[in-house]
Amino acid sequence: MNHQDLANFIWQIADLLRGPYRPPQYERVMLPLTVLRRFDCILQPTKADVVAHFKRLKKYSGNVHDPKLNRVAGGGDGADSARRDDRVK
Repeated sequence: MNHQDLANFIWQIADLLRGPYRPPQYERVMLPLTVLRRFDCILQPTKADVVAHFKRLKKYSGNVHDPKLNRVAGGGDGADSARRDDRVK
């Protein structure tokens, strides 16, 4: 696939994604999707551990899940985003 074919392919996907949205509405869809994708990329290395830990914690009620899952994800209390950024590189 050459550069022009790849560019055309990307624009075709963009046209599909825009679908029923008018240009002023793109930001309502694309920005949240971009943020979600960024979270997915950042958290991917620890996803399996977090999911396994969550399955063990499901039986407990209350507010115990977030702090424990943040620690498993390597985020401590969730406030130290610089550490997570360093891990993605």
